[in-house]
Formats: sequence, structure tokens, C-alpha cells
Amino acid sequence: MLDDAALLERVRGGVFGQALGDAFCTPALETPERTRARFGRITTFLAPPADHPVHAGLRAGQFTDDTEQALYLARAIVEHEGALNAEIAARAIMAWYDAVDGDHCAFIGPSTRRAVQRMRAGEPLSQTGLGGDTNGAAMRASVVGLIHPSDVEAAAREAALSALPTHNTRQACAAAAAVAGAVAQALAPEADLSHVVQAAIESARIGEQYGAAWFGASVPHRIALAVRLVAEQAASGEAAQLQALADVVGNSMLASESVPAAFGIVVLAGGEPYHAAVLAAALSGDADTIGAIACAICGALRGFTAIPSALAEQLRRANPTYDLDATAHALFAIARRRFRS
Repeated sequence: MLDDAALLERVRGGVFGQALGDAFCTPALETPERTRARFGRITTFLAPPADHPVHAGLRAGQFTDDTEQALYLARAIVEHEGALNAEIAARAIMAWYDAVDGDHCAFIGPSTRRAVQRMRAGEPLSQTGLGGDTNGAAMRASVVGLIHPSDVEAAAREAALSALPTHNTRQACAAAAAVAGAVAQALAPEADLSHVVQAAIESARIGEQYGAAWFGASVPHRIALAVRLVAEQAASGEAAQLQALADVVGNSMLASESVPAAFGIVVLAGGEPYHAAVLAAALSGDADTIGAIACAICGALRGFTAIPSALAEQLRRANPTYDLDATAHALFAIARRRFRS
């Protein structure tokens, strides 16, 4: 059993890992080739270039909606003393959207933007997320896993429910459940990479049961595919492994591409959050989301001390509106209560 200090270390790792992967990957471009030609290998926080198609104007170390939404969801969870359902999640997303002036924010995902407009129009939450097959629910789901140490099934169920207001499809619910379940497993005392991957696949199967039928590939099958591709290309080196992920699994905003790709990154990085950030940036595409998910999982597995202290401090300075440390401690209090019960 983890003692309190070890559990707090893992929860802090999950929170800071999310922010690390998100901010680290903001400069990445559409393809591995374009990112490599522009930057070589990204090894620290960089400000996105002025001609970046999405992230122009962000500071080095500044994170995006991936982490902002996760933090707003975490705040709602804390305010409701650990409870989470579709209604609580919807209010959290609406609060975040209003706070960032979402109608005029360039990097809000299409499914979330459409769902918010439906919520504002008074549509029921069972309808607002229909057709949402992108990764917006998965990118905020790590905080759900952080309050359910070792309880993979509970994390998966709650993450799927929290996805429904914006991403009510089998694929998106499965992807959100996979992330939360993997994080919950990463907090288990004897967790290792194989356990985390298996928990993700099992959780995705749970999540599939919540979302509406929609076009697209099976998330649990594609997580297994991503992990298998990384293993099959091992003799060819990291560049070939990343290219295989980009070419076969995909690195777009689709939940059935980016979330399985994130698990490929977790395995390729050996569960190390900084290495996962470097690899996610090199993978490119929707790299900030892939990085946020991969590094949240790795951070929960390895703990806060696995994140370079200079980068953690830069995250604090570049995002003064958000208190990552306070969020981690508040989530830890809930996790501790559940872990000890």
C-alpha cells in the first residue's frame, strides 16, 4: 500500500505531467517531418512560432485547453467532494469556456465548441455531445483517474459519464475511460507499464458502453495496435516507431487516433514523463493533447520527482492563473480518503 507521501507524489506527478506534455508540445507542427525540419528535436519549452496554425501567441511553457479543462474539471470534483457526473462535468466545461472567452478562442476543439452552443440553447445533456468523436473528453480525464487510486472500473465509469455532455460517442467515451483507468492503475502500489496498458484497454471497453454509436475504429483495439507497433519497430529505432504511430495509428484530433497514439508514446518512453513529452512533440499532429495524456499517465506512474524541476517551475511561472500544486493537493485529499477506506 502506498503511504501518504508516495500517493501525493504520484498525484502531483499526474497533474504536473498533464501540464508538461501539453505545454511542451505546443510548437509541434502537423507532421513529424515538418516539426523535425523546423525545430530538429524539441527538448525544452519553446514558444510556438508566429505562423503556427493553432498555437501562435502562446508563451514558452504555457499550456492550452487540454490542461485548462482538466483543472476546471478537477475544481468541480473538489467542490463536490469527489462526486462526478455528466451535470457536474457540463457545468465545469461551461465555466471554463466562459472564463477563456471560448467564442473567440482559436484552440477550442470542434466537438466542445458545438456542444457548448447546444448547452446554451437548452438542449438536454443526452443530446449535446452527440457526434463528438474528437479527444476533448479524453484530454481532461486524467484528473478522474487521480481520485480513484487502483479503482480502474470506477475511474472508467466516471470518465465516460463526464464525456457525455461534449463527446457522446462510443469512441470518445472509450478514450476518456482509457485515460482515467490508466491513471488509476498507475497509482496502484505495484503498477508497471504492462498493468497500465491492460487497464487502459479494459477501461476503454467499459467506456464504449456509455457513448452513442458512431463512425470510427475501436479504441481498445487501436490501443493494442499502437503498443504492438512500437514493439514491432523496436529494432528500427525511435524515429521509425514514431513514424509507424503517425502512419498507422494517426495523430489527429480523433479520439480513436490520438488517444491510442498516446499509449504508444507511454510505452515508447518507458513510462518516463519527460521522455514522453519529447516523443509526443516529435510525433506532431495534435501533439499537445497526445503529450498531455501520455505525460499525465507517466507522471502518475513515476511521480512528481520524475519531472525536471526547472520545467515544473517554468510551468508555474508561465501559467499564473492556475495553481497546479493546490490542485494536486486537493485531488490527493480525495484520493487518500478513497484509498484508505
